[in-house]
Amino acid sequence: MVRPLYHHPTTTTISKTLTHPSQSLSQVGYILASLTAGGGTIGYLRTGSIPSVAAGCTVGALYALGAYRISNKQPYGVELALLASVVLAGSSIPRAIKSQKSLPIGLSLLASFGMWTYASAMARGYNKYNKA
Repeated sequence: MVRPLYHHPTTTTISKTLTHPSQSLSQVGYILASLTAGGGTIGYLRTGSIPSVAAGCTVGALYALGAYRISNKQPYGVELALLASVVLAGSSIPRAIKSQKSLPIGLSLLASFGMWTYASAMARGYNKYNKA
């Protein structure tokens, strides 16, 4: 059997791992929740910054709640995750522009990814009215 040099992932390959659009949206939410909450905790452990742990855990909780609601097909899951992304972007993008440091730039990238993911899900009609 000759294998092709390049194998493009087809929808059948993807469908084996993601059975429903809500599964991928909730997985993204849980990943972003762990990254933001974990980052806030690490910031606290390294510098003793209480605002870091408070903000990281709050944004992480919003992402986790949104992901939980998405996975259980409850309303406002996408909206909560989008809110978490907007809050994260609102705090990190101005600091990234001002300081040019890697941590605020990384947070800004996470926030931008979250905003793109959940805003495009809302644009596709995945929201409280269409639980597809």
